[in-house]
Amino acid sequence: MNSSRYFTLKKARIGNNCPECYSNDSLELTFKQTLIESKFYKAITNETTSELRCLNCELQIFPVRWTDDIERVVDYHKRGLKTKPKSIQLKPIAGVIIAVVVAVITAIVLFATGIISY
Repeated sequence: MNSSRYFTLKKARIGNNCPECYSNDSLELTFKQTLIESKFYKAITNETTSELRCLNCELQIFPVRWTDDIERVVDYHKRGLKTKPKSIQLKPIAGVIIAVVVAVITAIVLFATGIISY
């Protein structure tokens, strides 16, 4: 039931040659961070991914095809990347479930200790 999505942190055009079509200034580097969403919570993880696309030949360039120059530029951009901190946000249904569980546990403890009798 969990669904993982990504949101874009940074997009940058880099001036390296495309390894496929050899065009200059058509590579676009995109950094994305993972967002997990379920029925009960939304969470941002520390996991980031990078994607390199050529806007001229419209292909995704995988890391196997990267040249040393491209790797250096990607590392440079990765060092300057500002990621969002890891966080968890509960949805209203999770809050209701937690409140009900706490109320039931409190009632059980109060009945067991004899503070409240039925």
